Amino acid sequence: MLRQLAKLTRPLDAAGSDALAVAVYADRVDEHVQASESGFEGVACVDDAARLLDVLCDVWTATRLDWVERWTRGLLEFVLWMQEPDGRWVNFVYDWEGRRNTAGITSVTGENFWHARALVGVSHAYLTFGDPRAEAALHRGLDHAVGKPAPPDVRALHVLTAHRLMAAGHARTLSIAIRHWIEELLACRDGDVLKNSPFERTTPHLWAHIQEGVIVESAALLEEPAWIEVAAASARALIAPVVERSFPGEGITAYDVASCVYVLDRLHGATGDPSWGELAAEARAWFDGRNTVGAPVYDRDRGRVADGIDDGRVSANSGAESNVMGAEALFDAAVACARAMPPAF
Repeated sequence: MLRQLAKLTRPLDAAGSDALAVAVYADRVDEHVQASESGFEGVACVDDAARLLDVLCDVWTATRLDWVERWTRGLLEFVLWMQEPDGRWVNFVYDWEGRRNTAGITSVTGENFWHARALVGVSHAYLTFGDPRAEAALHRGLDHAVGKPAPPDVRALHVLTAHRLMAAGHARTLSIAIRHWIEELLACRDGDVLKNSPFERTTPHLWAHIQEGVIVESAALLEEPAWIEVAAASARALIAPVVERSFPGEGITAYDVASCVYVLDRLHGATGDPSWGELAAEARAWFDGRNTVGAPVYDRDRGRVADGIDDGRVSANSGAESNVMGAEALFDAAVACARAMPPAF
């Protein structure tokens, strides 16, 4: 995973001499592919860079490898550079010269996934390295999260950021915001199932669905044990059946699986119930062939996670999101990879 992500990472001089960005997609021979799902989007984005920044902060904490720190700080430079003066983030750059996509629907500033993921990434970088620029960017961005509405799947990332800060002894005043946000998440459900949006009319998508996990963590932090059972009921209804059936359906990605792993790990940690741990292990096994096609999605020899399973086959492509989510779900393997691979930066 980290080997593939290193291949996808390139300098972006416009953002600074040390800045690094990660290419969105790569094909079967690891040639970079431009993002164009919603028209031409660009070559690299905050969405992926912030997620990799988040994971690498943990990898560096576990390994203290100098090259991992250089990689992490390089990504931070890019994410900081993409923040607008008002505190919001543009998502894509059109090219490796650094022309920003300020108008595309997957790039324009707003209360969206890339703003929320940038908050997660810069908050982790601030807590890991104490960078005052990350702290300043965090507070500018949090003003929007606190003051603006957001759908539950985006709001869950706001909760994750606030919880992380409070758990580290920072910004205790965020407890009021967290309570309010958790109430939003708890209110947006269909029976037991927590929804990603009040407008969702079908079974909630699993990618980015981490509401149960952040509710569980917040329950411990704010001493609200009743929240845990609400989260557990949703996971039993939505996540457990999918994991037990090896993630059936079309278009299953590492992001779907990693989101489930996130939730199941936290339920296991909070309750001590071994059944949650067993489900988490079964979900992780998707990467090694416990899936509907019976084939590995994580090629351990090449160090790359495929872009999912669709049309009854494992994708030949391997982009940033898949490998970041793989590294998150298979974190011990990512740490082992960092220790074994030669310096990349």
